[in-house]
Amino acid sequence: MTPEELSEAIALALEETISSGQLTLVEGAELPAVRVERPKSREHGDWATNVALQLAKKVGKNPREVAALLAEKIGAIAGVASVDIAGPGFLNITLDAAAAGELAATIVEAGEAYGRSDKFAGKTINLEFVSANPTGPIHLGGTRWAAVGDALARVLEAEGANVVREYYFNDHGTQIDRFVRSLIAAARGEETPEDGYAGAYIVDIKDQILAQRPDALEAENPEEIFREIGTHLMFDQIKESLAAFGTHFDVFFHENSVFEGGKVDALLDAMRENGQLFEADGAWWMRTTDYGDDKDRVVIKSDGNHAYVAGDIAYYQDKMTRAVNPADVAIYMLGADHNGYVGRLKAIAQILGYRADQIEVMIGQLVNLVKDGKPVRMSKRAGTVVTLEDLVEAVGVDAARYELTRYSVDTPIDIDLGLLTSKSNENPVYYVQYAHARTAAVARNAAEAGVKVEDGVDTSLLDSAADGELLAVLGQFPAAVRDAAKFYEPHRVNRYLEQLASAYHSWYGVSRVTPKADEAVTDLHRTRLLLNNAAQQVLANGLNLLGVSAPERM
Repeated sequence: MTPEELSEAIALALEETISSGQLTLVEGAELPAVRVERPKSREHGDWATNVALQLAKKVGKNPREVAALLAEKIGAIAGVASVDIAGPGFLNITLDAAAAGELAATIVEAGEAYGRSDKFAGKTINLEFVSANPTGPIHLGGTRWAAVGDALARVLEAEGANVVREYYFNDHGTQIDRFVRSLIAAARGEETPEDGYAGAYIVDIKDQILAQRPDALEAENPEEIFREIGTHLMFDQIKESLAAFGTHFDVFFHENSVFEGGKVDALLDAMRENGQLFEADGAWWMRTTDYGDDKDRVVIKSDGNHAYVAGDIAYYQDKMTRAVNPADVAIYMLGADHNGYVGRLKAIAQILGYRADQIEVMIGQLVNLVKDGKPVRMSKRAGTVVTLEDLVEAVGVDAARYELTRYSVDTPIDIDLGLLTSKSNENPVYYVQYAHARTAAVARNAAEAGVKVEDGVDTSLLDSAADGELLAVLGQFPAAVRDAAKFYEPHRVNRYLEQLASAYHSWYGVSRVTPKADEAVTDLHRTRLLLNNAAQQVLANGLNLLGVSAPERM
């Protein structure tokens, strides 16, 4: 029995209790949603629910009185062995071994679909992440977003959402000017400008530009040539790096496009007519403080030029009104230096007539590399920063993606290169991947010994403490995925996988799947193989959500 099946059975029992008149809802009250969770201590049962506490006020009765009535109803559900009342009205539920063990068969039958749902079906989520300026290779901050953004997209899709992965191509601004000046200086054999970019990649791109246009420096418009070809080459390299990292995008949105054909001006004119802008000190402003921003924002400066926020307004409006895949929610994943954008973007959404919850802004904190207790700072390619390629070269794609998704984005990370390349239980990605490889080895050995699930199983035999612990953790996977999607926190999947790996390794140490040489194959061997295969499936499903491989041999 899965947690979802148990929750549904309790909800039916609750409805029957109301319809029979044993409990009566006060006017205007609705039945609470039923959710079961794993208790903190396994001694308290397999699952627990606080539905009696939620229901008490709605029926005007004492919580323990409600709990006593519900305990009797829940106890009559097929597969429930016992129900105990704890504290002010918590219900602790223990399943019989056969019902608990049926979860293994359910997981194997569901396969890759186990843990997925249609909770977000019909919802389009625009997820913009990485969006590094095309002025150099992707640094560690952008690499973190590449891993987290892709994992979040996978998690949201697992809950039924239509996710549009978007990269905002910033080709409109002073940083591109600095990039171009750096390329031209390199082409002329001059020192890098004081505010320019250095590193081997600048020389590489300069060489490619001159190979295409040997006359670039003597041309009438060298800046335009170096800008057009240079940004194109740099962005191609960024795309290649991301693809090699397993991160792909549906939309590459060019910042310049919102300014083409007077789009920004047309939108601002409409906002003026609608009273959404006000004039002061010769400039036009948005009153964003009415929506929680720390100050009002200039949209058109006193000299008549657009402020940067003008592009932000047009970009959000574009996301929400596209002919193809208009967003129901737009998620922005921004770097640690963008804290001021949260209130600004939330205000923009509401000024344009959308709800505050139709825009989410995630701020990622810094990532540092550490080796032998000392920071790693220099990059062979970029010169001053560590890049995506540097990290992958040091630890591999799987370890990099797993470690970068393992923490809440608002937490700074120190990545220990020595730990991530070690084959030890202290290395979290190795610990989880090794659990999957171990399940595959058990399955191979079982096949060689003639242990076949299809020859018959008896889930009531999964009655050991280790069986119960592993089954309980396996049952938590759908909730872990659901919460990761609900709170936009893919690191919940990592933490779940480490818990599952721990439960599996412990189970492996005390549970024999293949018979000894002089033993016959029994129902117990086959049933334990079923449980092993269920663990293998969930480990693979979870790793896939993170974009990390599930190796069968290590």
